[in-house]
Amino acid sequence: MRYRIAHKTDYGYSTPVAQSNHLLHLSPCTIEGQTIEKHEIVISPTPANRHDFSDYFNNPVIHLTIEEYHKLLSIHACTIVTVERDQTELLKLSQLPWESVRDAMSDADHVAEAEFTCYSNFTQPTAEIAAYGAQSFAPGRAMMDAVLDLTRRIHEDFDYDATATDVFTPVTQVFKQKSGVCQDFAHFELTCLRALGLPARYVSGYLRTYPPEGQPRLVGADASHAWISAWCPEAGWIDFDPTNNKVISDEHITLTIGRDFGDVSPISGIILGGGNHIIDVSVDVMPIDENGNEIGSSSNGQMQQAMKPSSPALSPPLPQSQGPVEGHVQEQSQSQTSDQIGPVKPVAADRTY
Repeated sequence: MRYRIAHKTDYGYSTPVAQSNHLLHLSPCTIEGQTIEKHEIVISPTPANRHDFSDYFNNPVIHLTIEEYHKLLSIHACTIVTVERDQTELLKLSQLPWESVRDAMSDADHVAEAEFTCYSNFTQPTAEIAAYGAQSFAPGRAMMDAVLDLTRRIHEDFDYDATATDVFTPVTQVFKQKSGVCQDFAHFELTCLRALGLPARYVSGYLRTYPPEGQPRLVGADASHAWISAWCPEAGWIDFDPTNNKVISDEHITLTIGRDFGDVSPISGIILGGGNHIIDVSVDVMPIDENGNEIGSSSNGQMQQAMKPSSPALSPPLPQSQGPVEGHVQEQSQSQTSDQIGPVKPVAADRTY
């Protein structure tokens, strides 16, 4: 499947920002089954300095510095990507019991995988979380069969609720209330797996969604998404989406990979000034044919309109900044069936610049 993806982020400030530094994880990484045909990022104001590099996990990263006064920062990423994969077939290759995968992590040949068994800031287990995860891992059960069962249980036991958490909600609270968004479910599943000594990594990306039957797709109504990837020696890394109870296929587009959200926050940074500030985020995942034409119909029709820089639709301001602020936007795409039938609303950041 071929897609054109537009990821628009507009930051509005009540007073001018004098200087800012930002780190962007908005460029898709190169992985098997995914071909990046075109990618560009348009930033306004124009950065005084820009440095493109790859991070420790081989994700493309951009560091930029803006040195002119501004009250609006616009970062618009556009990608054309072809995805050709269906990892459900890889499940059949997983025959080793999960205990063998755990024990292999002490082998020097698997250092790269073993680092993903370590706890991280967002994946700190408790005895109760470890016990929940262990229910899927009966002695001798095949590794990926057990991960698939854990994915199913999280999907069934937890409710999607975009108001229940923010970007810093710990997995202990997510487990207690049994609700959250895709970022929370990914962190929780990672915590369960790492508590058992199993390698698992955080994946940030996009998901093709479907409008209600008989209605056009709404431009900008999608969101960034998150899921997990687990490893076994026979099949390598296989990705599981606990929000949708799926093994990924050509409907998932991978952006970045890390230990948790902290490694791959789409936009983070520090500013000088700015006062009160708000954020407007829209994501559009458009299936296209070989000629670049949209497959199906949308309420907006033209991606060019979705890509035009615009002033953010103001939502209630967050508390005024008293100094430099580090910003993160929570990933919160829910499922592949969209129930949105009204205008696209801005997604409020839990902490903004």
